[in-house]
Amino acid sequence: MTQENINSIEDVKSKLPDEDTLYGLAELFKVFGDPTRAKIMSCLSVKDLYVYEIADILGMSVSAVSHQLRVLRNAKLVKGSKLGKEVKYCLDDNHVVQIMECGLTHINEVR
Repeated sequence: MTQENINSIEDVKSKLPDEDTLYGLAELFKVFGDPTRAKIMSCLSVKDLYVYEIADILGMSVSAVSHQLRVLRNAKLVKGSKLGKEVKYCLDDNHVVQIMECGLTHINEVR
């Protein structure tokens, strides 16, 4: 979104997303707001992993990781592919990768 050609309050109002869209955006960022989920997504940004691998890397129980993966799946941030009896997880799409990269860039920038 550029800021050129915005001359009035009405111009600003006309450029705002609708209420449902803004609510969805806020809900998405709530999901990102949990450090455990951020750790899981960081793991998956490196490599597609099984639940037990994520649990081992993070020193968590499989049950706790599974619960957080369910939240991430419902938010369409991760997806799983069934391979035999196991499910391998990955970030849902490139948008999730970009959100992670932008967030990390932002918090690591020197001011």
